[in-house]
Amino acid sequence: MNKKWIVAAAIIGVIVILIIVSYNGLVGVRANAQTAWANVESSYQRRNDLIGNLVKTVQGAADFERTTLKEVVEARSKATAVTVDPSNITPEQLAQFQQAQAGAGGALSRLLVTVERYPDLKANKNFLVLQSQIEGTENRINVTRDRYNEAVNVYDKKKHSFPSVIFAGLFGFQDMARFKADPGAEKAPNVNFDFK
Repeated sequence: MNKKWIVAAAIIGVIVILIIVSYNGLVGVRANAQTAWANVESSYQRRNDLIGNLVKTVQGAADFERTTLKEVVEARSKATAVTVDPSNITPEQLAQFQQAQAGAGGALSRLLVTVERYPDLKANKNFLVLQSQIEGTENRINVTRDRYNEAVNVYDKKKHSFPSVIFAGLFGFQDMARFKADPGAEKAPNVNFDFK
């Protein structure tokens, strides 16, 4: 009789250990993915802060087009208004976030293209520094998005691996959304150098 209790206790002990190890492992990789998401948001916030400084610098140019500045300010406002819950990132939330950030990026691109017509502004030291910082920030954004996707990949592999897959559903571990390319990004842009 004692032998049966020892075997039963050993089996229960192994199951408990599996549950604890699986749960703690899932918590760890999910926390890493959430931290990676926070880094993405931080990079976008840096860009939005720089856009504000860039707009102020550009506003100093006397004849600058006010409609372009207004579009940039509005797009920046929309981009900062969209928030995502890092503990439950859904594909819909991520798509909404990406759309708002794409709007800010597009408005910023239009602003920088418009600036080309203003040689005094292009030579302004503050503008050049801000433009360089924005370019660096765009690279940071890409890196943090890639790292977020990598962290989500580790989380998903852990969540769908045995024995974690058994306990993930029991403990409410949900799939996390990944960043995807904007629609049409797979097509090469059509560049036209015809200045007629």
